[in-house]
Amino acid sequence: MAIRELLEDALQEPSIGSTACFVWHATPVGIAALWSADTPPGAPPFEAALKEGLQVGLDLSREEREFHQVSAGLVLLFHS
Repeated sequence: MAIRELLEDALQEPSIGSTACFVWHATPVGIAALWSADTPPGAPPFEAALKEGLQVGLDLSREEREFHQVSAGLVLLFHS
C-alpha cells in the first residue's frame, strides 16, 4: 500500500490532538500533521509544525520530514 493511501486511511481515525495550524494523527508510517489553518502555506511549514508539535507533547526535531497532498489537504509527515 502506498504512503498516500495509508495517510488517507489514517486521517479518517480520531486525531491525537490539534493546535492552531494542525490536526495531529498517529499513522502506520509516522506522525502526520494535517494543515488546518484557513490560509494555505507558500511552502511546507515544517518549522511551525515543530513548534506546535511541542504543544501536544511531540518532539519531532530529530525525525525525517516529508510532505504529501491528500484529499484532506496538506500533510506533513514525520518519521524515523
